[in-house]
Order: sequence, then structure tokens, then C-alpha cells
Amino acid sequence: MKSTLVFGASLKPHRISHQVVIKLRSKQIKTSAFGVEEGHIDGVQVITNLDNLQSAHTISLYISPPNQAEYFDQILSLRPHRIIFNPGTENPEFYKLLRANDIEVEIGCTLTLLALDLY
Repeated sequence: MKSTLVFGASLKPHRISHQVVIKLRSKQIKTSAFGVEEGHIDGVQVITNLDNLQSAHTISLYISPPNQAEYFDQILSLRPHRIIFNPGTENPEFYKLLRANDIEVEIGCTLTLLALDLY
């Protein structure tokens, strides 16, 4: 089964990244979460270190462009098939790097894609 990593997951229920974890689980999509605080969202452990994560088919990105560069190498090492740039995360510099590594770039809203069964 294809897996999704919510990158920038928040433990705060009002945050979209938090809601995405719950929605992915409700759609029975294998879900992992990375954030700045350890905790749990709907039974998914939010990790703060990517060292033990082997791969992810899709990364749903929720960190702003100024904070993305420090994660470029770690994200590339996960060899995702695609990265979804949610509103506010758009980063043309990162798009070029991803495409050069044969990683699909999708600009959209994960919640909307899930709601419309376009995920």
C-alpha cells in the first residue's frame, strides 16, 4: 500500500496538517507524521527525527519555504514518488531539485484532494 508522510504535522487540532493525518487514516492510507513536537494524532506517532523512516510514496508538505532547505537532503533520501506542496509551502527552488531527482511535484491541498477522491 502507498504511504504518506505528513511533513510538518502539528499536534494542534485546528491545524490543517493535523486534520490531514486524521483524514488519511479515515481513508485507510498508511500514514506517518513528522513535526517539531513528539506526540500522537489519531494513533499516528508524530516523530521529530527522520532517521528511522525508510521511505514514503507521498509527502504532504506543511513547512514554509524558508524552513524547507534544511530538510532537502533528508526528503530526497526518502525517495518519494511525489510531494504535495500545500498552500503556503510553494517553493520553485525546491521544485527544480525534486524534478531533477525524478520526483513528482504537485501544488494543491491534500485535504481537498482527499475530499474529492483525487488523492
